Amino acid sequence: MDETTAATPTSEAGPSGTLVTPEFQKTFASMATEAPAAFRELAEKGLSRAKDSYEKMKSAAEEAGSLLEASSSCATKGATDYGLKLIETARANTNATFDYVAGLMAAKSPSEVIELSTAHARKQFESVTAQMHDLTGLAQKVMTETAEPLKGGFDRLVRKAS
Repeated sequence: MDETTAATPTSEAGPSGTLVTPEFQKTFASMATEAPAAFRELAEKGLSRAKDSYEKMKSAAEEAGSLLEASSSCATKGATDYGLKLIETARANTNATFDYVAGLMAAKSPSEVIELSTAHARKQFESVTAQMHDLTGLAQKVMTETAEPLKGGFDRLVRKAS
């Protein structure tokens, strides 16, 4: 053999009849193993990020549920307190009305009836004004206590989830 034939590498015919050199086969084989490894690594990173995002969102959802539960509990307690205050107010007004009627029944003259009526009206006006003030204050307190768990909680959740 001469030097030119010995120096050229042996080639095989490829599927389409082209010549495939050993260097090409080696390069193709390394690309075939490197590409799936790169895709696998990319897929694993994506999966890891998805898992992290899922865990953050799951934790945020659980915390939001706890916040809503706490807020609901405050609202329920507040509504109960408000209802009890209304019953107390109604009882006080009913007792005042019975006392007024008893006074009217015992009145001996029309001037005594007018005096009792005037005193009762003034007393009821003052009483109802105080009762409405108390009920308004209680309603504001209930709303504040109900909103308190939600106020800072959702801001914290948004920061935690992002």
